[in-house]
Amino acid sequence: MALAMSMVVMAFVLISLAVYAVVGAALSDDVNDQLLSRAQLLIASGSLAADPGKAIEGTAYSDVNAMLINPGRSVYSTNQEGQTLPIGEQEKRVITGELFMSRRTAGNQRVLAIHLSNGSTLLISKSLAPTQAVMNRLRWVLLGVGGVGLVIAAIAGGAVTRTGLKPVGRLTRAAERVARTDDLRPIPVYGTDELARLTSSFNMMLRALAESRERQARLVADAGHELKTPLTSLRTNVELLMAAHAPGAPQIAESDLVELRADVIAQIEELSTLVGDLVDLARDDAGGVVNDTVDVPELIDRCLERIRRRRNDVEFDVSVIPWQMFGDSAGLSRAVLNLLDNAAKWSPPGGRVTVDLHRYDAANAELVVADRGPGIPADERRLVFERFYRSDAARAMPGSGLGLAIVKQVVLKHGGALRVAETSPGANAPGTSFYVLLPGEPGLPPAEVDEFDVDRDTVISATDEWIGNAHNEKHVESVAKPPGAPNVISVDSKQSSAD
Repeated sequence: MALAMSMVVMAFVLISLAVYAVVGAALSDDVNDQLLSRAQLLIASGSLAADPGKAIEGTAYSDVNAMLINPGRSVYSTNQEGQTLPIGEQEKRVITGELFMSRRTAGNQRVLAIHLSNGSTLLISKSLAPTQAVMNRLRWVLLGVGGVGLVIAAIAGGAVTRTGLKPVGRLTRAAERVARTDDLRPIPVYGTDELARLTSSFNMMLRALAESRERQARLVADAGHELKTPLTSLRTNVELLMAAHAPGAPQIAESDLVELRADVIAQIEELSTLVGDLVDLARDDAGGVVNDTVDVPELIDRCLERIRRRRNDVEFDVSVIPWQMFGDSAGLSRAVLNLLDNAAKWSPPGGRVTVDLHRYDAANAELVVADRGPGIPADERRLVFERFYRSDAARAMPGSGLGLAIVKQVVLKHGGALRVAETSPGANAPGTSFYVLLPGEPGLPPAEVDEFDVDRDTVISATDEWIGNAHNEKHVESVAKPPGAPNVISVDSKQSSAD
């Protein structure tokens, strides 16, 4: 408001100065015109030559002072009461003939001197008191009008400012309310101006914050629920072991003790896995930008070494192309490890897991991890990426229910997309195939890498949708290829839905 008032005051001062200067110049020009007109009238009438004394005396009845100087002969003059026609240097130069005419302000008079053709000089002056009185009244008028205008402008400006700043006040109160009470209710939006858009943006921030807190609360609740079961079982087994070693306690068979110890170790490992997964999720939720150059084939190879040590009874068929991307090497490694671990876990002894990294399009490579296990029902495929989701069959297997959630979080964080489909639809063990798009660039010059690698044992058709917004133009699903059928790729250009 202070800035607005300053601008109003500055504008008023500039306008007042302009009005004062224009009126002053107009009045000054008017006085000059009056003096020149009076002189021309005297000269044109011929009275100055016929009877100069009478002609000069006649000006006494007007509001001017007059003087006619005939060098070396006579001087005729008449003045208004209390006034004397001033003669200065300029007038003397006109009298001597150096100048034809001069005009100047002397004191409170405007003086005009004209050298006549007969050698005489006519001097006429007019008092500036009326002009100065007009200018004085104008100053007071401008000050009065300006003062009233400033008061009105201050009142109107205050009202407009208060009205205009109401949305800002609502935003301020909302921010203070959030800081004080954690109340994340949205603010009403009025109008379509910049403040309305600012309010909408603030509401979006509040919604994002509310969703973040909801996810945090859900994560804590789910984590508490998931931790309770292994902790309860672990506590029971530990208490049983302690009771077995208490003095006078009945003896427990050695085979039962071995089984109890194995259960305790398994439960500790389960807790360690769950805590590790929770830490990974919390770390990714916290954000942060990591821009490592990641060699994807090398990363896959390291993850395969770890998985082979755990499941040496599972065969891995690996086919990769050189590919590199920028991002979090540790997060990508955890995501790939979780995919491989999930495939190995659901593969029967002697089973086979296919790991295929191939060029998908100009900007993406596709990583396919396919097992030949029992598969995932169609209505559960999108749920497997939710935190702590475990199907009825999965509850009998080790795991925290967070592995695939970590995969989804890491892939989307890197601008990729993922989907899940059956490896062999219609088979007794249809298996599960996870498809992950990894944005990046070839690890070798483009001439050494095929533009599209489609020589695979699958035919790609359009049904399942990608999860993620990095590649939302193409939908693909892997289905079994009949023996001897050609490799085919069909693409659906409809947009996928984001998870």
